[in-house]
Amino acid sequence: MTLPVLPHWIGGVQRPGTSGRTAPVFDPAFGVPTRLVALADEAELNEAVASAKAAFPIWRNLSITKRQQIMFRFRELLNERKSELALILTSEHGKVVSDALGEITRGLEVVELATGFPHLIKGEFSENVSTDVDVYSTKGPLGVVGIISPFNFPAMVPMWFFPIAVAAGNTVVLKPSEKDPSAANWLAALFTEAGLPDGVFNVLHGDKIAVDGLLEHPDVKSISFVGSTPIAKYVYETASRNGKRVQALGGAKNHMLVLPDADLELTADAAINAGFGSAGERCMAISVVVAVEPVADALIEKIATRIAALTIGDGRRSCDMGPLVTEVHRDKVASYIDIAAEDGATVVVDGRGIEVDGDPNGFWLGPTLIDNVPTTSRVYTDEIFGPLLSVVRVKTYEEGVALINASQYGNGTAIFTNDGRAARRFQNEIEVGMIGINVPIPVPVAYYSFGGFKDSAFGDSKAYGLQGFHFFTREKAITSRWPDPSQGGINLGFPQA
Repeated sequence: MTLPVLPHWIGGVQRPGTSGRTAPVFDPAFGVPTRLVALADEAELNEAVASAKAAFPIWRNLSITKRQQIMFRFRELLNERKSELALILTSEHGKVVSDALGEITRGLEVVELATGFPHLIKGEFSENVSTDVDVYSTKGPLGVVGIISPFNFPAMVPMWFFPIAVAAGNTVVLKPSEKDPSAANWLAALFTEAGLPDGVFNVLHGDKIAVDGLLEHPDVKSISFVGSTPIAKYVYETASRNGKRVQALGGAKNHMLVLPDADLELTADAAINAGFGSAGERCMAISVVVAVEPVADALIEKIATRIAALTIGDGRRSCDMGPLVTEVHRDKVASYIDIAAEDGATVVVDGRGIEVDGDPNGFWLGPTLIDNVPTTSRVYTDEIFGPLLSVVRVKTYEEGVALINASQYGNGTAIFTNDGRAARRFQNEIEVGMIGINVPIPVPVAYYSFGGFKDSAFGDSKAYGLQGFHFFTREKAITSRWPDPSQGGINLGFPQA
């Protein structure tokens, strides 16, 4: 059977690939490829950037009112058709439909923030800073911006960036993950339907050739990236070396500190939701429960009981958790179960070989719970990015905080407690960028900004919120005077008054 090939989206239309290179796109619930995706070469990269560059003067100079109307229209269309997009996400990523709808809703928050962009890109004005001299500022777009997004959130992560970039007057080249690329084309077509001029939003499919091309192309002024830490560091260093602004969000190893006074029923629910939602393929997933004794045994029992009640299967059915995105990734995640046993940990629940509500050829791995994980084990140190929840036991709050702060990552963390003083102390002492207090996945709402510390983020800017608008604009400061001719004359000194 000949599989269809997903084309690029360049200049407002679909552009079939010309490189002759493709990659398979799988339905993870069936374990079979359903289509191919074109992989760009240098010529196609140049075409996409040239399209965005040609559209930039027209889009930048379009009135704020007209740009805002297009953003509002895009928001309405996306909200009306989000169920259609959710099915696309499930068919290529594997997450259950309800989770896919949640992803789109969080992306919509950023689109809604972007509709208010006129207020957020205003300049300032100071009158008479010196005699008859005024100073004011303007904020303008950068030009062509590049976005490189990961497989785990094919809709939400691009929407962390492109609505703000486009609203501020930039043009975009988006390189989505080749594992689940169809959502990007769907969004591009919807944006065009909303009235976006051709060339303002382009989708370039590809692999390392496309990534490196965006990092090095002289006409691309900034790079926004989300992915693993080694690649984020590479993106940051390469793009910076080529004179670009960079926001590169990397990996994570998120801990949940559970104090002895915590409500263990709510805590167990939170551990399940944060550990196994989207099959653990979230940079904000809780992957380590740090239990302050004597709560570990009771908490583990409650978590294990809840795992036994979960249904794993095709996300288009009534299931709690779907498959992992690819067979290779599933096998890599599963290999950590053996590593845990070899390192002396206790595998409480083994997710291999489970019964599923789906095709046996799907990329299945059930929720896995591992106790007494040594902090020297790769199960603890690596970002596994799958449904493996580790438990580390500590004796005191202080030991738990020290453990979290010693991690190379600083993306997200949470504390579960009924003690307000302990929670306030935690938020001040912990060295992590996003903190939850009885909230297991503390992803900020759109009018705040997303980003972590240490090896979880490279570059000076977080994603979306006010920092997003700062990233996608640059400021001009203008000093102005309209003097009377009688005020002429030579004065080599610095103006004083």
